[in-house]
Amino acid sequence: MGQIYDLAIIGGGVNGCGIARDAVGRGNSVFLCEMNDLASGTSSWSTKLIHGGLRYLEYYDFKLVRHALLEREVLWAIAPHIIRPLRFVLPHHAGLRPAWLLRLGLFLYDHIGGRKLLPVTRTLDLTRDETGKPLTPGRFTRGFEYSDCSVDDARLVVLTARDAADRGADIRTRSRAVEIRQADGIWQVTVENVLTHARETIGARTLVNAGGPWVENVLAAGAGVNAKAKVRLVQGSHIVVPKLYAHDRAYIFQNADGRIVFAIPYQNDFTLIGTTDVDYHGDPGNVKITPDEIAYLCSSVSEYFAKPVLADDVVWTYSGVRPLYDDGASDAKAATRDYVFELDLPNGVPLLSIYGGKITTYRRLAEEALEKLGPYLKGTKAKEGWTAHAPLPGGDFDVSSVEALTAEVQRDYPFLTPAHASRLVHAYGTRTSKLLANAKSAADLGRDFGATLTEREVRYLMAHEWAVSAEDIVWRRSKLGLRLSGEEIVALDAWLSAHRDDASAQAEARA
Repeated sequence: MGQIYDLAIIGGGVNGCGIARDAVGRGNSVFLCEMNDLASGTSSWSTKLIHGGLRYLEYYDFKLVRHALLEREVLWAIAPHIIRPLRFVLPHHAGLRPAWLLRLGLFLYDHIGGRKLLPVTRTLDLTRDETGKPLTPGRFTRGFEYSDCSVDDARLVVLTARDAADRGADIRTRSRAVEIRQADGIWQVTVENVLTHARETIGARTLVNAGGPWVENVLAAGAGVNAKAKVRLVQGSHIVVPKLYAHDRAYIFQNADGRIVFAIPYQNDFTLIGTTDVDYHGDPGNVKITPDEIAYLCSSVSEYFAKPVLADDVVWTYSGVRPLYDDGASDAKAATRDYVFELDLPNGVPLLSIYGGKITTYRRLAEEALEKLGPYLKGTKAKEGWTAHAPLPGGDFDVSSVEALTAEVQRDYPFLTPAHASRLVHAYGTRTSKLLANAKSAADLGRDFGATLTEREVRYLMAHEWAVSAEDIVWRRSKLGLRLSGEEIVALDAWLSAHRDDASAQAEARA
């Protein structure tokens, strides 16, 4: 058997990586394995928001909303390159929720979550305000504008894992936990590399099951624990269409079925529309948007926009499965988004399984998970609460300084176009200079794969961010898949295959 760690984590989504980062920062030795790429499951298929969840107030889930609201500015401060403030417009729809109820909900939203920097709600005259122009003329005359934040969800996960690794955590991607058993008072986890099929068994004094939609599958791998909690799989799908309007605000639209749908500015030239809530049965890895979901999302926003959104307008879709705690709610939309822990102590050896959760509350979830595991982890009490103040990689600058950092990058690397410099800063922050290093011209960045993606950036992602395939790079480390052609993506994958051994050797040398 290999090394014995204080903590082993199965699952490389936002929750697993958040726990790894927090635990290693408190002095624990940490091992994390993920069967695919980081954030390849639920964590990269969100609506890309750091938000309190305005609609959860209707279900009287004040605790969840408050905790999420408290996290907004905390996360913005530690990752200002990948998190941005965003204003949302909520048009009043006559016949649905009354205006006084919307205003009351927004008053609570403004005041129960420790808001300091984000601006307060304001009432809009949609007949005069520019946000009323894309809407059906004469139908929506009054609205409300409030604050939340947008996030690059997959990069949030990768940067959290990067920070954990920088602090000493052993992060293994493409590594499936194929067997879990107990021996001599520790967990023994056998991990198989899905690319090479090589196997290794590591030991751990405590084990975290952060398998997300696969949480019950992990327990079935030999843990000897019968789950008392149940996971409810809920499919959420999104569509992306060409930019629907010129301004920079997002919309939150009410539907007659009681659900809400967002329309959000996305990647400068697109609009993101979502999400659906449909119970899912089957392999979470096979989830795909259905024609009914596309029709539902198009119909929902067309109820508001003057120009209807059609299925033919869709340029990209994505779907994910949310592993919600099964609280018995009859409707998927009403099922709790809060997280639930199940701590088992078979033969006195701790196993913590996680059900549910939101990207917005991942850092708080990690803190609470370590509180539960505190009696079994030597370092957990040594450094409490540290993740709220330590920036993620590249995020060591003030939230108001993104434009200044972009200008600095352009000054130091004048061969970059403004759009290229901005994209790099919003992905890598202050680590942009580490990526570009001593480049003096565009030629120094190596091969151009298209859409400003260069060999220099690809090599950086392979060496520092566990990227293996074109899909990792163009859909998770970036969203350049929206701009690259199919032929360009195939060419990138071929290049990666040819250079993968080089990157593996570099990673082993750094370790």
